[in-house]
Amino acid sequence: MGIPKIPLAEWIDKIVDLIIKTFHPLFGAITNITETLLNNLVKVLGLGPSIILIILISLLAFYTSRWTVGLFTLLGLLLIDNLGLWDATVESLALILSSIVITVVIGIPLGIWTSQNDRVKQVITPILDFMQTMPAFVYLIPAILFFGIGVVPGILASVIFAIPPTIRLTNLGIREVPSDLIEASNAFGSTTWQRLFKVQLPLAAPTILAGINQSIMLALSMVVISSLVGAPGLGAEVYRAVTQIKVGEGFEAGISIVIVAIILDRISQNLRQPAYGKKFAKKYVYGFTLLIFCISAISVAFAGGKDQKTASNKIGSQVNFEITGIDPGAGLMKATEKAMKDYDLKDWTLKEGSSAAMTAELKKAYENKEPIIVTGWTPHWMFSKYKLKYLEDPKGSFGKDEEIHTVVRKGLKEDAPGAYKILDNFSWKPSDMEEVMSNIQDGAKPENAAAKWIKKHQDQVNNWTKDASKGNGEKISLVYVSWESEVASTNVIGKVLENQGYDVTLKQVEAGPMFAGISDGSADAMVAAWLPTTHQDYMNEYKKQLVDLGPNLKGTKLGLVVPKYMKINSIDDLKGKTK
Repeated sequence: MGIPKIPLAEWIDKIVDLIIKTFHPLFGAITNITETLLNNLVKVLGLGPSIILIILISLLAFYTSRWTVGLFTLLGLLLIDNLGLWDATVESLALILSSIVITVVIGIPLGIWTSQNDRVKQVITPILDFMQTMPAFVYLIPAILFFGIGVVPGILASVIFAIPPTIRLTNLGIREVPSDLIEASNAFGSTTWQRLFKVQLPLAAPTILAGINQSIMLALSMVVISSLVGAPGLGAEVYRAVTQIKVGEGFEAGISIVIVAIILDRISQNLRQPAYGKKFAKKYVYGFTLLIFCISAISVAFAGGKDQKTASNKIGSQVNFEITGIDPGAGLMKATEKAMKDYDLKDWTLKEGSSAAMTAELKKAYENKEPIIVTGWTPHWMFSKYKLKYLEDPKGSFGKDEEIHTVVRKGLKEDAPGAYKILDNFSWKPSDMEEVMSNIQDGAKPENAAAKWIKKHQDQVNNWTKDASKGNGEKISLVYVSWESEVASTNVIGKVLENQGYDVTLKQVEAGPMFAGISDGSADAMVAAWLPTTHQDYMNEYKKQLVDLGPNLKGTKLGLVVPKYMKINSIDDLKGKTK
């Protein structure tokens, strides 16, 4: 239409940057407090043998929802424990309970306010519409920048996603209280607060509890999404299974989430009118449950005071003994786990997340000159944007330098010989890849950055297309993982093939599906196989169905990366005894 594009993305980025710089200390305090409380909640739920919590939850399900639900709860939780997913389940429960507590504390007062004031309702309703329709993934982006990777952005995203039903149904329940009862309470001279707490809220309680029930289910649905930013639990197990194409492990984690969902749904539905409420008074049963929780919390609090880490080197304490990682199951993560064993870093934690979450955490730390240790690789744009260095690896845990290989499906040479030839000839240097990545990082769209590089390096591109027959609209499907390096290389080779007359489709997937797609013929090629470390497991599994055309880039490197302002040079420097 000729109308200039509104720079909405740039405006949002500037607003977020301003918020981060202004409220960084506050976000840091919230992160520390929330992580501490959540870790203590995990300890409370995990106190003692797993069978204790299983029996308590089963008895609560039996009391609220009859013996059939109680039996299902017992058998279901025993199955989860048998599958080795109990610790992950406890972590997920802690995340869900934390989210629901925040949802109730914020949601019910807002719902009450909305019910008492029509103007407030007119303002809040479109905000709730926005919160419910905006994709949940979008909430994670600023949450990472504000609070870093881990459970805190996961809780924040869960609260934003789950709170609308509580607000809406609290408002609805109070507004649906019969008007004659309101008039009767007014006739007896009740104040606004008396009318609210003695008439409206009691009558609206079933509707309010239905809203809380829906919020619990929505918070549970965020478990898997939260794992993308490092939240632990069953979601991380599902995410790991997806990235590695482990159907069995994915099913185990998935069925565990279903069991937890059914249990929470049945218990929360019947809290107000438990099935055996006439035989055992609610106040005694719920009071006893709360007493057990309080005793456990006190025990954890006393034990926690005796179990604090004190490091003999200050590097560990500065970064809270944490290494910021990427996707669970990635070869780099496995190499880092090996390094942690080789260097006896038993008190350290490798935080899972994603490549984007890792770079967001690095950006936040670097701009505030804070210490951070991340899993890194070259080529990567972060080395051109920030002053970083690899920690020396005297034990060779991360292996030798890697190469990025081009891999195609069997039969591509016969079906599209020209495309096969170009893919076979494709080769460039780390500096070439970093040039494209830098342009993308500066705001260019990947396809535009690729076209710009091709135009500037036409002689090099001509070497790739030399003696390759032109295409005639044949479809070529390229797959890649959402790493900055692979986004750059795949867009470049895709644009070259497109210029040669091929109908090219780019598909972003996880590492496991990338290899599986080429092996079963649903994708044609990739230029994103990191060997012999990162993707070697996938290569070993699918090598009979693949054709390895060799390296398209040499000189890559894996390892632990820190900002140059940190006074540390080797992984050996991370070792420190704890008491």
